[in-house]
Amino acid sequence: QVQLVESGGRLVRAGGSLRLSCAASEWTFSSNIMAWFRQAPGKEREFVAGIRRSDSSLNYADSVKGRFTINRDNAKNTVYLQMNSLKPEDTAVYYCAATTGMVVTSRPSVYRSWGQGTQVTVSS
Repeated sequence: QVQLVESGGRLVRAGGSLRLSCAASEWTFSSNIMAWFRQAPGKEREFVAGIRRSDSSLNYADSVKGRFTINRDNAKNTVYLQMNSLKPEDTAVYYCAATTGMVVTSRPSVYRSWGQGTQVTVSS
């Protein structure tokens, strides 16, 4: 399995910005699909954004389109989530995930590797 380490979560005021980072232990087919999920207290884990490492094909949840951007740095084996115009409802633990394949899926059950999560709290 790919080891994933997230960072960058913190407390921020509504309307602010954050950039999350996810460093992967390997940059192979095992991490061809990289994604961010989030889970708020009492809610199910939900897909936020995903990227296909081979050609940067993207997928976003409707709730974050136009506000969040996912990108990658192949030289650093790292995927980023730039979050702008943050809202209190974006408050959650954000998880990085990786899997094989070619489809940037939103289904968490498909992802084989997960990070430990990083807390993002947006105050109103």
